Amino acid sequence: MTVDRVEPPLGADERTMLLAWLDYHRATLELKCDGLTDDQLRQRAVAASDLSLLGLVRHLGSAEYLWFRFWLAGETPNNPYDGDIAFEIDDADVAETFAFWRGECAHAREVVATFASLDDVGAGQQRGAGISLRYTLVHMIEEYARHNGHADLLREAIDGTTGD
Repeated sequence: MTVDRVEPPLGADERTMLLAWLDYHRATLELKCDGLTDDQLRQRAVAASDLSLLGLVRHLGSAEYLWFRFWLAGETPNNPYDGDIAFEIDDADVAETFAFWRGECAHAREVVATFASLDDVGAGQQRGAGISLRYTLVHMIEEYARHNGHADLLREAIDGTTGD
């Protein structure tokens, strides 16, 4: 499969820029996983760690679920990969994991489209305040950027592939 990763625009309004960067990071994760076998996707960074590419996909699918379905849309939590379970991948189905992650990315885009402004807040609250769409998008970009750094190291350890 070819991963379509589009460079974010150099100039755009804030919403367009944030959405472009989030999609860029989503595509980067997929690129880091592209062409690997199921066993390679399960390969851990080091024996003492649960960190794997497949675990990162499950974790980020879980983050998409939590931030867009729960905090913004106010849906009842029913996250299959909540918490540390995302990294417990020994019996994980690779196709199911990627379908969940891709589905949550698509659903997140639908949720975002329901917000008129980046300043609009979702149904959930943290620290006594509503969470804005802007905060959620910035947080998710940070979440992907951090974990894509892990994915870089994992991919290089698996087959020597480097690059962003």
